Amino acid sequence: MKVLSDILLAINSGDLAALVILDLSAAFDTVNHAVLLRRLDTFWIRGTALHWFKSYWLADSIVRTPARSSSLTVIECGVPQGSVLGTILCLLYVAALQLLIEDCGLHPHHFADDTQVYGFCSPTPSLCTELWSRISECIDVAASWMGSHRLQLNIAKMEIIWLTTDCRSHLLPQQPL
Repeated sequence: MKVLSDILLAINSGDLAALVILDLSAAFDTVNHAVLLRRLDTFWIRGTALHWFKSYWLADSIVRTPARSSSLTVIECGVPQGSVLGTILCLLYVAALQLLIEDCGLHPHHFADDTQVYGFCSPTPSLCTELWSRISECIDVAASWMGSHRLQLNIAKMEIIWLTTDCRSHLLPQQPL
């Protein structure tokens, strides 16, 4: 896993590492179909393939039971959860978030609805404060982007972990984010 490898290399070279684990609430259920279809086009998914997504995975639905059927219901959000394709669609939906994280000078890692953000710095107070500021700014930018794309960042489940060796642990920032 690239995240672990990057963090271990930074710690071995004497740096401090920070890892932020972002939690999205009901991400698969809140993927907006119109936005997703535009995203698919940016990844060159067009023509027949795009039509397949529109007509099969992102189509309006009818619920049927042996006794009766519902009327046609327009579904504007959601991708199949628990399927490989649902995971890929979710990744494509949040792909733009990667650039925002990189613009903050940090490193992103995505898997489906899970996003990890990490960065490193030399163990000096000014550089730790600067990394802490970039992380704080990045979380604000990510939360704003997610909100504008109908995704909900669950701040209560977000985890921030500082990593270093025992002999450098006294250098870790103590202030809350």
